[in-house]
Amino acid sequence: MVASSDLKVYLKNICSVALRGDAREESYYSTLEALLHETSEALGKENIEITTLPKKTKAGNPDFRIWDGRQKIVGYIEAKKPTYDDLDAIEDTEQLKRYINTFPNVILTNFLEFRLYRDSKLTDTAIIARPVILEKLETTPPVENEPELMRLLDKFYSFSILPVYDAESLAEELAKRTSFLRDEVIARQLEEETRDGKGDILGFYRAFREYLIGGLTNAQFADLYSQTITYGLFAARMRSDNEFNRKLAYDRIPHSIGILRDVFEFISLGDLPKGMECILDDISEVFAVTDVNNILRQYFHDGKGSDPIIHFYETFLAVYNPKLREKRGVYYTPEPIVSYIVRSLNHILKETFDKADGFASESVTVLDPAAGTLTFMAEAAKLAVTEFTSKYGEGSKGDFIKRHVLENFYAFELMMAPYAVGHLKMSFLLEELGYRLHEHDRFKLYLTNSLEVEELSQINIPGLASLSKESHAAERVKNEQPILVILGNPPYSGHSANASIRTVKVRVKNGKERLRKVKTWIGNLIDHYKFVDGKPLGEKNPKWLQDDYVKFIRFAQWKIDQAGEGVVGFVTNHSYLDNPTFRGMRQSLMNSFNKIYILDLHGSAKKKEKCPDGSKDENLFDIQQGVAIVLMVKEKKRKKGCAVRHLDLWGVRDAKRAWLLENDLTTSKWKKLSPASESYFFVPRDEKLLVK
Repeated sequence: MVASSDLKVYLKNICSVALRGDAREESYYSTLEALLHETSEALGKENIEITTLPKKTKAGNPDFRIWDGRQKIVGYIEAKKPTYDDLDAIEDTEQLKRYINTFPNVILTNFLEFRLYRDSKLTDTAIIARPVILEKLETTPPVENEPELMRLLDKFYSFSILPVYDAESLAEELAKRTSFLRDEVIARQLEEETRDGKGDILGFYRAFREYLIGGLTNAQFADLYSQTITYGLFAARMRSDNEFNRKLAYDRIPHSIGILRDVFEFISLGDLPKGMECILDDISEVFAVTDVNNILRQYFHDGKGSDPIIHFYETFLAVYNPKLREKRGVYYTPEPIVSYIVRSLNHILKETFDKADGFASESVTVLDPAAGTLTFMAEAAKLAVTEFTSKYGEGSKGDFIKRHVLENFYAFELMMAPYAVGHLKMSFLLEELGYRLHEHDRFKLYLTNSLEVEELSQINIPGLASLSKESHAAERVKNEQPILVILGNPPYSGHSANASIRTVKVRVKNGKERLRKVKTWIGNLIDHYKFVDGKPLGEKNPKWLQDDYVKFIRFAQWKIDQAGEGVVGFVTNHSYLDNPTFRGMRQSLMNSFNKIYILDLHGSAKKKEKCPDGSKDENLFDIQQGVAIVLMVKEKKRKKGCAVRHLDLWGVRDAKRAWLLENDLTTSKWKKLSPASESYFFVPRDEKLLVK
């Protein structure tokens, strides 16, 4: 037990500081720090270490971080001046709510009253002196409730983060801390560095805005960067058997994922702002006490779905930012849709392109241009391995994965967080399939914008050269690598982030610069959809052609046309099937492909769709617009004309899921369509009856 005389000295020192008249909150820190050391020793916690966090900015964390001396975080202390005699009011502030909802062991104090919060709940209180005596009588108050203080501190010092035993809980713990990292640390640090015009975070922000995502705002970068860090730590933890912390993460990230290594060279080895260091160590601590690989394997085997990382990511997003998916088109594609598309493409490869082993045929190249977290590529890889082992046995499975899957499967993703998650997921999946990635192995998921084909110039920002290298590798795939299969779920966004027209600076004759609007690469390609039968659509504002999913269909069409043959399998918004604005698009697709299969999954809340018998129709996604699967085949020796086939799938979600899992292209009862000028409908219509 700490001696009463020690508390008397503590209160005397607090009083001395207060009576100076110019004391700030920080003026009391050293006195409290001395008391914490004395009480920890009295309670047998001799190795306690205390980090006092500077208040240069309002960014960051509580004022004190407490360690147990063995690189384990004990908890945090938020201090207010002794004149704050109403801690109830402080307790109701947004700042403290964020602290106690993020960190599981927090003390709030005004140096005289101490409140302990465990897992967001107030559990203990100790008042050792009355602020009114200090403030009104200007004298040292007497010691009160010493035993209560010691019990509170003993409970505080004895805390350690408990292991998380399931994926949902882990996702929730990480989401809380990542939200705090985004809002309280990165956003505010970037704001400060922007004012100063320099800083490491500002350098990363400028690089991503200039070389990857034009128009990226401070808030968007804080979001992107924070998620990237958390999932980078996740990826590093998966490669760590025992000890793990933030500083070890850099060495655990594969050399082949250069961009993540660039980020973590700063995170693990750099001189971080204290507030940022604090929360990242806390996130790392959650990973350190959790057997991540075991959780994911249990999740995989306990029937939660064949894609545990994606289920994890969905749970994370639900806590972290429920609106993020809608804003960025980050939607988890239901596994039955993925399965139907991949199995159908496998059949087309065998029957149409003479690839006897389907996705396992080593001449087959595959690309997902809007890969997200690699849901489609994971399914294609699993099917390829299944095809291979069923015919050639398990013996050379690892060599097959390295020789074929790692060499011929490509994916593009624009956002860093799904990019990090995708690499994480593929590492986990390939290990489940029988191949552990070696140090210099990588899955060819590239951080790039599929709808831009210009290579980036060399980046001169220290530590980010890999962003340029990644871009160059992606551009070679876009422009030079023939692709036989393009698949995926491109984003749906009427307000596309991929502009068709861009404002650029151009130099004129007198040497001055002027702003001029120019068509982007994808803008020029989309113009092909603005004509039907060789004539302009005649619409003043065909804005729906600017939706991202339309641009990705156009990209896939262009890529297959470049190769001269191939197949596309997408699930997208179904508006293009019958909307008049898309008639030029429909005709263009018929000119490129000789077979088009459309499985309309319906589910449009916007159209208030119901089944033909009037019963309920549901969407397979948690979105408003209806969706459709399209399979488009282009053969080198194609016959004249295009055969278009259509099938409606109506009903409730569970019925649709079951049907998709039980069927594929070969068992679907297609209806023949004959799209004709000038509407070229991709839905059943008697076009002869249409008024010309």
